[in-house]
This record gives sequence, structure tokens and C-alpha cells, in this order.
Amino acid sequence: MEKTKEWADNFTLNREQKKLFELIENKKSHIFVTGRAGTGKSYLLQYLKISSSKKMVVVAPTGVAALSIDGQTIHSLFLFPPEFLSEEKLQKDPLSKKAIALLRKVEAVVIDEISMVRADLMDAIDYRLREARGNQLPFGGAQIIMFGDPFQLAPVVNDAELHRYFAHNYGGQYFFNASVWGKTGVEIYELTEVLRQNDAEFKENLEKIRQGEVSEALLQKLNGRAIDRLPQDGVLTLATTNAIVGRINGMRLDRLKGKMFVYRAEVDGKISKSEFPTEERLELKEGAQVMFVKNDRERRWMNGNLGIVSSLTDEVIEVEVDGVSHVVAKEKWHKIKYYYNRKERKIEEEVVGTFIQYPLRLAWAVTIHKSQGQTYDSVIVDMGGGAFAHGQTYVALSRCRRMETLYLKKEIRHGDVLVDPLVKEFMKKAQIVRV
Repeated sequence: MEKTKEWADNFTLNREQKKLFELIENKKSHIFVTGRAGTGKSYLLQYLKISSSKKMVVVAPTGVAALSIDGQTIHSLFLFPPEFLSEEKLQKDPLSKKAIALLRKVEAVVIDEISMVRADLMDAIDYRLREARGNQLPFGGAQIIMFGDPFQLAPVVNDAELHRYFAHNYGGQYFFNASVWGKTGVEIYELTEVLRQNDAEFKENLEKIRQGEVSEALLQKLNGRAIDRLPQDGVLTLATTNAIVGRINGMRLDRLKGKMFVYRAEVDGKISKSEFPTEERLELKEGAQVMFVKNDRERRWMNGNLGIVSSLTDEVIEVEVDGVSHVVAKEKWHKIKYYYNRKERKIEEEVVGTFIQYPLRLAWAVTIHKSQGQTYDSVIVDMGGGAFAHGQTYVALSRCRRMETLYLKKEIRHGDVLVDPLVKEFMKKAQIVRV
């Protein structure tokens, strides 16, 4: 599982990313890397994982996010149960000797998608690191490096009582509401160069939506993209729910004539269905619109690129991308677990589960949540009954490269642009350094 210098050589960092990488490498302070959508936060994180000289572990709040960065989930690394976490519960369930050996040697913990990390989870990470390392400094003296944008998708708190608990005891459910945050000096750095879009006006309008500063003029301009006849081909629908996505993909697949081919994934080890990067049972027909869900080492496509299935047999899938047909090979995803190799005196990755499948999914539609971090050439945004999560509309709109290829199934309303006042207040007060 070790990524070599060869992998690192495939990355091209811009000036901001290079400078920030050097800062992270040379500092021991806690660091939060933020920036609007499309500034290359995930790209920098991938480079950091491969190139850093630090003994680090890379974690994410969900299984899918962890799999995409070749990392581990926060819950599995720190042995957390899938429930509200209190110090009392953690005291009753102490760490194993193996976990302690690992966490004592970790120099840095890198957390991706920090906007989705709840306050109790952040405090639990602090507790576990102090417990393992026998050190009462915040996070047991280990460095915490966070990546994410608080204006994007928020932590999930479905229970009303729990929501009230967070409000009353923490002041909110976000990572920055955690008790440890106030005890920790965190340096906040912002990537500012938007790489996804080139049009200055579109970038400015997206930033206003991100901040929740939506005027009637902005809405009117945006809603000019709500047209009667939406394009049918070469465009991806971003929808609010799995039900809408499933209906669109199923309907479009049924419309295609020809034989249905089914490709079953090979699943081994400790990997759950919720972590699968694509379908375990992938159904395709010639002419189906698909999305690649993993970068190609030969750079023929990138994660998020769309293509059209041009030929199918039981053993071979060909997909046309930008007018060129390619044979697509199966890919392997590893679910990993970190451990400390005492003999080699280094942190290593143990593969505890594998998922082998063609790196494709039907892609006439995907959910907005699954689109976070992705870039698309042409998008239809379908807000269904309206936005129901903070940052949801911003995430959907900011996936698209150009205003001219962004389409709305229905007009965006003021009520669809949900920005949590807690996030606005935090970002307003934060001492952010622009590199």
C-alpha cells in the first residue's frame, strides 16, 4: 500500500498549495486548511499523504470519504461506537494495547471533510489521544491537520433532542464548537485560487451564495438558467435525495434498447455496503451515461468524468470519453487500518477489506452529498422539494465549471440558500491567513 515518489511526481501543485505543503511540513502547530469549492483542498491532502515525512494517519468521517483518500474512518481508528460520544462512555471502553501503540507514535492526524465532523467526535478524538499518549495537552500533543469548508455540508444531527443538546451544551454541533477547540491554538490557512471555474463573475456569484448573501438580482441571474427544455445528453443531474437519483437513472437505463449486462463486484474482508465506492451489482447497457469513480493512472479520465458506454461483453467494457473509446479495467479499492510496526519503527497500513469492480456508476444523476469534492462539465441541479441542509445549494451549483453549462430543473428560492449563522460567525471571527 505504500505510495512511492513516482505517485508524488504525478501531482502538480500551484503556488498556494506548494507554500501550504511546506508550512505543514515544517510546523508542529494545529492547522486548518480551508477554502471555497474548487480551490484544491482534496488535491493537497492527497499530495500531503504521499509526500509528507511525518508519521501521520489520514481519516475521514464517512466510509466512502475514507476509501476515496486511502484513509481510515475516524470511528474505526479511535474505536468509537456509532453513537453520541461522551467521556463517560469512552472511559468504560478503553483502548486496546495495539491502538495505544499506534497512537503513541503518531505525529499528525489528518482529518478530511472536517465540516461534517460533530463536536462530540472532535472532543472524543482529543480524549483518545490524551488517553493513549499519557499527555494532557490538547490531542495528547499530536498535531491535528484539518481540511474542509464549513460553508459546505454540515454534520448530520437527525435527532431533535440531540440537536437541542448540542445547542445547549456546546453552542452548536460543529467541530469548532468542541470543548477542545477553545483550548487549542489552531492556525487557519485559506486556499483562494479557484481552479474549477475561470469566469470571474460566476466565481463571485458562487462566493455570495456560499456566504448566504443572495440579492434579488443574483437570484434573477441564476434563475435565468431554469429553462423549459433541459439537455438530455452529456449532462449530470445533481439531486437532493437518493429516491430522485434512483428514479432518473432507472428510467434512463430502461429507455435504452439492447442487452443488459450485469457486473458483480468482488468484496473481501471487513468492508460494509455503505462504504462501497460504486454498485456491488453494476447494471449497464450500451449507450448508458456513466461516471468514473477513480482516477486513471494513465490520465485518460479523472474521478468524476462522464462517458458513454460504447461496447459491452461479459468480460469487456468500453467507454467513450471526449470522442475516444477506451477499454476500462477493473479497479481495486482498499479499506485500510493503521498499525505501528515496532520492528521498522514506522506507521504502516494493513488492508482489512477490498472492493474490486469497474470504476463506473450510472450517472444521469447523483446526489448532491455524493458530488461534494467533484467537478463536472455540465450539470442540471434538481432541488426537488427544496434544500434541507446547510450548504447544499452551494455545493450543487459550485460543482459546475461554467455558468453556460449549468441548468436548473426549477428556480432557486431564497429559502434554498441555507447558511448556518454559527458558521458565518465562526468564519467572521477566525484569523485566517491567506498563503
